Amino acid sequence: MALPPPPPGDGAAALPLPPGTDMTGICFRDQLWLNTYPLDRNLVFDYFALSPFYDITCNNESLRSRQIHPLDMSQLMMMTGMEYVLSEVMEPHLFVIRKQRRSNSDKVDHLLAYYILDGSIYQAPLLGNVFASRISRTMHHISKAFSIACSKLEKIGNAETESDAAASESKTQKEAVDFKELIRIDKILVTLQKKLPPAPPPPPYPEGYVPPSASEEKAPDDLLASEALPPVIDPIIDQGPAKRPRFQ
Repeated sequence: MALPPPPPGDGAAALPLPPGTDMTGICFRDQLWLNTYPLDRNLVFDYFALSPFYDITCNNESLRSRQIHPLDMSQLMMMTGMEYVLSEVMEPHLFVIRKQRRSNSDKVDHLLAYYILDGSIYQAPLLGNVFASRISRTMHHISKAFSIACSKLEKIGNAETESDAAASESKTQKEAVDFKELIRIDKILVTLQKKLPPAPPPPPYPEGYVPPSASEEKAPDDLLASEALPPVIDPIIDQGPAKRPRFQ
């Protein structure tokens, strides 16, 4: 059986591994330190250095070893490599620390961000991960909504088919009932007509009134048409003596 490797000697203290890129699933909090020291802009980096998010190979650690404040920007701008800077402060509740790589005094590349909220340290997720998570959640809800809508539409379609069949049956019954009622009403009207006396004759015309004959009655349109037409003229008889042809 293989024996476990021997523990390192007292003088060979191994350096901790640098923190990984994605550590959004963990949180760090040291309640004993928070009860002992105030959490402000002067001591917040010392508190952050206790967390697993801290990279001991950064330039801030070099400044600490020389008894210089680790967030002194005048010293950090003269160095190159990995560093941490305090970007946002809302004492004593919120502190935002940004991890970046410095190439020279003017050029830096932002890598990660960490925030300390009421004493608890978290790693801020990357923007791409946030978008991927939101899109995945949105697609899940959209897919679920479509599944529910499809099931609802199937139920509505079945209900409409049943309602259409019931409506057609009721319409047929209604038409049959209406036809019977029509026959019954016709019979009633015929019976009433037989019971009633015949219609009286029209009243006589007053004295001196002569009713017009059918030949004299003309419509207004016929009168206008007769007035508009010119009289018929015979081309030979009615042209006058001057226009008659002379025969020699």
